[in-house]
Amino acid sequence: MPRMIKTLSEISSRYDALLVDLWGCLHNGFEPFAGAVAALQGYRAQGGFVMLLTNSPRPRPAVMVQLDQIGVPRDCYDDITASGDASRAAMAAGLAGTKIYHLGPKKDESFFDDLGDGIDVSHIRRVPLEQAEGIICTGLSDDQTETPDDYRATLLYAKTRGLKLICTNPDIQVDYGDKRIYCAGAIAALYTEMGGESLYFGKPWPPIYDLARNRIAQSRAVADSAMLAIGDGIRTDILGGLNEGLDTLFVTGGLAADRFGLDPDRPDPQALDDFFAAEKITPTYVTPALR
Repeated sequence: MPRMIKTLSEISSRYDALLVDLWGCLHNGFEPFAGAVAALQGYRAQGGFVMLLTNSPRPRPAVMVQLDQIGVPRDCYDDITASGDASRAAMAAGLAGTKIYHLGPKKDESFFDDLGDGIDVSHIRRVPLEQAEGIICTGLSDDQTETPDDYRATLLYAKTRGLKLICTNPDIQVDYGDKRIYCAGAIAALYTEMGGESLYFGKPWPPIYDLARNRIAQSRAVADSAMLAIGDGIRTDILGGLNEGLDTLFVTGGLAADRFGLDPDRPDPQALDDFFAAEKITPTYVTPALR
């Protein structure tokens, strides 16, 4: 059984940098969690580095704007690394061709803009599916009403043409307020199930961690043994951290909250043991909420 902690401060002195998930840990899509904000502000005040590590399909500048709109104060983090950043680099490298069909909502169109981030996307053309060499999937066009099954016809056509799909957000679902919605990862999983080829660059895959390390290194040298990965996604945040050789902190009050009993502040130990055994993934620490 991993060590249960109540507050980040119980262990934070052991780490020079935190890799912190957003949805379910720092905010719920509508508002920040006050306890999480205070914990990260306190950690930074003690000299720690906070890297927000998110599977958002939006690149870093767009994520920062979104956090501002939600009300997450900038003094609770140092930098942001998004799946959108790593996926943009893959797109620019031509891993899905240069004629790209965008599968996703209009709000994610900044993915294709010149953002001044050193990633040259000027050679990438957005085209109709019939002309595409590959697909960039940033999510569902309407994640409030649609499910991945609404895209079966599109995905079947893409598969018959052998198109690669770059998934900019490997998350299957997130909680938007009190509603659970599907993400790009659910579409990519369905495409793979149908026989298509999906490519991933966010958590738990290595590219996003490599990018995060490089960005941290621009400010300070931090060994992997001094990094802690925090999140509520057992197969994204925790698996990714473990695969990278990092210590991990699993937040039970997020996506899997209903698995651990009726009291979110006191997750049932046996339920936790059963959950980790079933997933075959065991974090270093467990906490009900980041605070």
